Amino acid sequence: MNLLKERIVKDGKVRGNNVLKVDSFLNHQMDIKLMNEIGKEFRRRFDGEKIDKILTIEASGIAIAGIASQYFDYVPVVFAKKTESLNIDNEVFECSVHSFTKRKTYKVRVSKSFLKERERVLIVDDFLATGCATIGLIDIVRQAGAEVAGVGIVIEKGFQEGRTEIEKLGVRVESLAIVEKMEDSKVYFK
Repeated sequence: MNLLKERIVKDGKVRGNNVLKVDSFLNHQMDIKLMNEIGKEFRRRFDGEKIDKILTIEASGIAIAGIASQYFDYVPVVFAKKTESLNIDNEVFECSVHSFTKRKTYKVRVSKSFLKERERVLIVDDFLATGCATIGLIDIVRQAGAEVAGVGIVIEKGFQEGRTEIEKLGVRVESLAIVEKMEDSKVYFK
């Protein structure tokens, strides 16, 4: 997706050789016009797929999933919660997920009332690096007896193992921008 790549080059900030900050337009402050184009592109890439729900993980994936939903006939968006709450049902699907950027492991959960057997679920997130968050969401979908229709990622760090690990599970991955490497404060795409 050229529009996204251009924005990453223009406004993304490289920290070291493995951290890409895109908080000025994607996951802290959001460019809604760009987010709409991202939603349209996910619809194009998953054209013909029956999607019953979109699943993401809090917090950065929520806005992306919500905007993408309108291009999938406004299917419900469900997000896995990272913290326990009195507002969530006692009956949950859960797994442990390690966050690459926060260097912390979370127990994430989704209420059993929001994912049902035989539903086709599209998983959407802002980044794919090691794949831990996405693999956790795949596990939750499978715990529910639902089917993963695919994974939509805004930015993939192609030099990390996330895609390989997800594809080993037999799941299709569509990334809108794949970063091959980051050097000397520059981003190089595949």
